[in-house]
Amino acid sequence: MAVNTVLLDFSVDKETVADRHKRDLTLMNIEAALNEFIRNIVKAHLVEMPDGFLQILTADRGVSVTVRGFVEGFIAVNIEYFKGEEEPPLFNYEEGRLLESSLQCALRSNRCKMFPPIRRGAPFDVYLTSSDERILEYDIDEVLFEEKSPYQKVQIVHSKSFGNLLLLDDLQNLSERDLIYTETLMQRGKEDYRDKEIVILGGGDGALLWELLKEQPKFVTMLELDKVVMDACKKYMRSACGDCLDNYHGSNYEIVVGDCVEVLNNYIKDGRKFDYVFGDLTDVPISPTPQGEIWDFIRLILDDSLKVLKPGGKYMTHANGASSPSSLEMLEKELGKLQPPVTFTQDRAFVPSFMEDWVFYQVSFKK
Repeated sequence: MAVNTVLLDFSVDKETVADRHKRDLTLMNIEAALNEFIRNIVKAHLVEMPDGFLQILTADRGVSVTVRGFVEGFIAVNIEYFKGEEEPPLFNYEEGRLLESSLQCALRSNRCKMFPPIRRGAPFDVYLTSSDERILEYDIDEVLFEEKSPYQKVQIVHSKSFGNLLLLDDLQNLSERDLIYTETLMQRGKEDYRDKEIVILGGGDGALLWELLKEQPKFVTMLELDKVVMDACKKYMRSACGDCLDNYHGSNYEIVVGDCVEVLNNYIKDGRKFDYVFGDLTDVPISPTPQGEIWDFIRLILDDSLKVLKPGGKYMTHANGASSPSSLEMLEKELGKLQPPVTFTQDRAFVPSFMEDWVFYQVSFKK
């Protein structure tokens, strides 16, 4: 059950909106076209506006239609109605295309577009966003887990395309189809983890830990703040994390539940050093400047991670989508400020559940 919103856009001659006589004729033509598909339309209200007009219509089945005209030569027709689970849509795909064509003819439009119905107020949300804030619609059909932890909203949903999918604060984090994300983060096949000492900052889904353990490291320590994430993934994401979240201590790994910054500070005081540090934490933010709480956190993690790296060690992290180049440039400028100086390489991979290329960095000390 959800409110369905159907959006139709039309480019028209400016006089179609600006001239009152042509506007009235246009509205009559729109109503006639809609009457072929929507029953018993009633004019509810017409609002004159400095930049155009707004016409409101109502119809059977609780349908409302808003026609918004802009003097720049643009008309938007928005149709809204409530659709119950067993109810048919107001019109099917073929009928929708016919409606679009009929309205295009009525408006003498040289450019038109009809969007698939946007479903709002459904039992679960199917809309997530890309890194540059484009709307992505997912084929989510079930919510398997949902809990508000002390730190974030944790959900695991099922997608017909991606299997189980972990969402943190309504952002896609990892799905069962996203092995490429983990393999690119760890640079599988390019880095040798055998007999290495490794620390993971974050990584609560367990996927990185699980894949690293296959590489026969000497020891891996994972520092994760949110136990709710691990408990959820342990039950619903086993194809990604295996059984490594079942026990917090293994023969060559340990999971520490706590603040990674505090643990890193203790490592620094104790002189602990690692071959690899993985920053599997927050994404690089999209912002006009590298300022704010998240950027401060990123700088802190970078500084502290270098302090626990062995001379030949590497810091490995994910950044953001390739479609957000300004954020990546800001991160690279921050890397250029680090002391001691570092060098870095960049890799990217198309992550299925993100529906976009994601960018990863490998940071090491300059020789």
